[in-house]
Amino acid sequence: MYNKTLKSSRPHIGIFGRRNVGKSSLINVLSGQDVAIVSSHAGTTTDPVSKMIEIHGFGPVVIIDTAGIDDSGELGKLRIDRTLRIVDRIDIAVLVLADNIFVDYEKNLIEQFTGSHIPYLVIHNKMDIAPIGPELLEFLKSNYPVEVIDFSAVNGSHVNRIIDALRRITPPSMFKNPTILGDFVSYGNLVLLVTPIDLEAPEGRIILPQVQTIRDCLDNDCITIIVKERELDAYWAKIGVNPELVVTDSQVFLKVASSIPSHIPMTSFSILFARLKGAFNEYLNGTPRIRYLKDGDRVLIMESCSHHVAADDIGRIKIPRWLTNFTGKNLEFEFAAGLDNPLRPISDYSLIVQCGGCMVTKKQIMQRLKPAIDAGIPVTNYGMTIAFCLGIYERAISLFTKDSVGTNDYI
Repeated sequence: MYNKTLKSSRPHIGIFGRRNVGKSSLINVLSGQDVAIVSSHAGTTTDPVSKMIEIHGFGPVVIIDTAGIDDSGELGKLRIDRTLRIVDRIDIAVLVLADNIFVDYEKNLIEQFTGSHIPYLVIHNKMDIAPIGPELLEFLKSNYPVEVIDFSAVNGSHVNRIIDALRRITPPSMFKNPTILGDFVSYGNLVLLVTPIDLEAPEGRIILPQVQTIRDCLDNDCITIIVKERELDAYWAKIGVNPELVVTDSQVFLKVASSIPSHIPMTSFSILFARLKGAFNEYLNGTPRIRYLKDGDRVLIMESCSHHVAADDIGRIKIPRWLTNFTGKNLEFEFAAGLDNPLRPISDYSLIVQCGGCMVTKKQIMQRLKPAIDAGIPVTNYGMTIAFCLGIYERAISLFTKDSVGTNDYI
């Protein structure tokens, strides 16, 4: 099954096509390893399967092998549905053909790619048995703006052409490592990171947004001090140096704000990730609309990973409690975990609250939010919601709004 919790900013490449065209064989050739099960029996891959691999000459990717788009029967329909749902979760698509067959299955897939603004290429496999015919090649070139490569998974012929083509169609942004806070700090700046260790903290380690922020501080040549919220008084007593920036877990905003002088910039890990991966301008517009929620309004809390729900879970317990206490309204809360769709039509919700998305890509978050944004439903983020409900929203976002930093690009 497709692993929804794969963390990655690396490109997600989906491999699509009918059964037995050689999708899994292509993956093995690209990776140089036997990472996908190959069989002459049609329908070997029954569910989307994702793997992190290294493509020599391209780099690390998450590659997703999908079930045949021509699967049959009731189970086949379910597999096709899962395959099509992958389209909105990838950055690049590869359509695999064989035996010079290009019919409605393939046409419909290309419509899915173009409708979701997914760059793609077409690979005609099994050229050692039947090379691509001139008629099909001409048809594809005349009707689709796509590169078509004849290929044989048996001997790996033209694999370098495939890698070169993948590089050409990959959005340049996928090869960049966007900074989390590098545009606000510089060499020698002191950054104070406040990282509570509570029931939700994983045993023996800290959560991914904190890890990635630490690394970003180091990459930007900052002096980084990490404390728990209970040690802030000891920090001032023993070190007493004003940091250039304070980043805290959103759940301890009030404690940290009371300990940090108001002239020192302060934000949260979740808000940093809202800017890094989310529809930040839309969050800025949507968050203040919390104050207009009414009795009976439905609020959708969107988590981007599946996790064990703790007794005081931030998404399922704390944020609903904060929203209820702030608004004083009788609100209804629903939840969508992983990258699953909500239970209801998006128009049934009055507010969408998206997590930071540390375990998924920006593309996946933007595709997930797009229906709500298109429908005019306000969207916000965990950290921004918490800051608003606790009354310190303006301070938490001031670092970004003074320069209008953000993006509302959907793709």
